[in-house]
Amino acid sequence: MAELFDDFGDIVLNRRPLIDVRAPVEFEKGAFPGSVNLPLMSDEERHLVGIAYKEKGNAKAVELGHELVSGKVKEKRVEAWCDFKKSHPEALLYCFRGGQRSQISQRWMAEAGCEISRLKGGYKAFRNFLMQRTEEISAKMEPIVLGGRTGSGKTLLLKKLDHAIDLEGLANHRGSSFGRKITPQPSQIDFENRLAYDLIAQDAAGHKTMVFEDEGKNVGRVYLPPALFGRLNGAPLVILETPMSKRVDITFYEYVEQAQKAYEKVYANDSFEVWQNDIASALQRIQKRLGGLRYKKVKEMFESACLQQKKGGGMQMHRVWVEYLLHEYYDPMYDYQIAKRADRVVFRGNEEDVKEFLSESGMN
Repeated sequence: MAELFDDFGDIVLNRRPLIDVRAPVEFEKGAFPGSVNLPLMSDEERHLVGIAYKEKGNAKAVELGHELVSGKVKEKRVEAWCDFKKSHPEALLYCFRGGQRSQISQRWMAEAGCEISRLKGGYKAFRNFLMQRTEEISAKMEPIVLGGRTGSGKTLLLKKLDHAIDLEGLANHRGSSFGRKITPQPSQIDFENRLAYDLIAQDAAGHKTMVFEDEGKNVGRVYLPPALFGRLNGAPLVILETPMSKRVDITFYEYVEQAQKAYEKVYANDSFEVWQNDIASALQRIQKRLGGLRYKKVKEMFESACLQQKKGGGMQMHRVWVEYLLHEYYDPMYDYQIAKRADRVVFRGNEEDVKEFLSESGMN
């Protein structure tokens, strides 16, 4: 029977598929990239076994577990594991500590003629490895922070660099009051695990310098690990300067055109109303910082654009409120923040100049 596997770096660098046999409630709190939840026990079964363990001890708990997961139930679960292993020959197996649950699953798979290795120490050991490597790499790397006004195209530029880490992509959030996407953000643990994977990959590729977008401690509802945030908080700043017309194009495309298409896939006929309500709610969230007059004005612009679109007039009027928000709300706020960090700015320029500067920084 295949045994233990503890080359956690190999799992990361080769993106090894993983079978997580923990209960769904455990998986939802956090898992690893490339993992699939094919539990040994359902949440209810795990709950009952847990009660038996507390009241009657380990032997009785194991006995109850075998009773609950037997016959057709057992056959279906073993079949699911083996089907995944056949489709993903490099797959590995884990439970929380690498103990009874993964041992039982591994044995049952072997009895079905399907050999698989399990993670030594399970989820806990691999998670500890990822967090330790995050701290180690954060301490030794040389970060550069890419800044610029909202809509400058920072994320688009990051995607063109080999040595960049897209925090907003990992967090599934655009990092602003309007940044919530239609799909949910990952859990904090999932975000940290994804980030660790990217840091380890960048380190293995030999990139001592890594580029990050200018973010606060939080990206939506997830937050950066303290070790990384501490490094980014004092890192050199490179400012991407983009004309207002192009910034409006970028912001309109992402927050209006592309966003409405995404909403259509989820909400079908109600998609426009849901999108409209979400933007209206985002405007309300910044009402106090905007001030009464500016809030009233941008709200009227937004409602007029929505009305025109509903009447078949297209999306172009949305550019009006987009530009107003950039000019009246985001620019003053960002300029104030940059002024406080002026001593950290090492370069300013347009997209081509900044890309060249950052590309050269990655030639370690």
